[in-house]
Amino acid sequence: MPEYPEMEHYRKLLAERISGQPITDVIVTRPKSINVPEETFQEELIGRTVWFVERRGKMLLFHLDNGKRLLLHLMLGGLIRYESRDLTPDGQPQERPERSVQVSIGFPQGELCFIGLRLGYLHLLTVKEAISQLADLGPEPFDKWLTLEKFKERFKGKRGSLKTALVDQKVIAGIGNCYSDEIAFEARVRPDARIADIEPETWERLYHAMHSVLADAEAQGGYMELPLTNDDTVTGGYNDNCRVYDRGGEPCLNCGGTIVQTEINSRKMFYCPTCQKDR
Repeated sequence: MPEYPEMEHYRKLLAERISGQPITDVIVTRPKSINVPEETFQEELIGRTVWFVERRGKMLLFHLDNGKRLLLHLMLGGLIRYESRDLTPDGQPQERPERSVQVSIGFPQGELCFIGLRLGYLHLLTVKEAISQLADLGPEPFDKWLTLEKFKERFKGKRGSLKTALVDQKVIAGIGNCYSDEIAFEARVRPDARIADIEPETWERLYHAMHSVLADAEAQGGYMELPLTNDDTVTGGYNDNCRVYDRGGEPCLNCGGTIVQTEINSRKMFYCPTCQKDR
């Protein structure tokens, strides 16, 4: 599932291409992926201009010129692909990405934004509805108000493991399964460390590790190898640079020991038992 680095990378790429552009076509092949009738969805979007693209947590918000928002959550198995494609006489794309596409949004000069939503959704919302739907999200990792002290406060009173709290979108928005393990490795603490036992100096390392890992991953296009365009050579670049995630049984890049793969609360977890401690 895409997390902060992937969605922020996609946001920047999409903003360069569609900000200020009018929507010319809307094709819905799976009505369950949207929240209003297909005809209403098309009528509301065609002719509207995308003012800008915002990211909140793992989601993208497309701000339209009539004040409404398109809220996109790819969730597991979702994709975004932006290509120049001609349409067939019945309004369907001549070609599509290999994965199934539930919504296609057209822009001038024949560009199409393909959106695959196996478990995700693309909802048309008013400003009030968008605010309400995002109200429970925690702060962004790079929010200037999220100081070290505020960061530590987000975890106060939480029970269970560090990883469980890190992936909780109500604690910090945008961190998921991959980067919770990468952050824990950078901070030299196990993802399954009990929050109540974590030492003060470890919290400081976690705070700085969150920033360094997410910034590095975003600059390298994240770990998901799903390029936005044919000439996109950046997306997925972090996949080959993960320190522990998805590297179970492989040698640790720090100490040469073996990376352990296990599960916690039905989530995959990766760590180095030598480099990472339990507090």
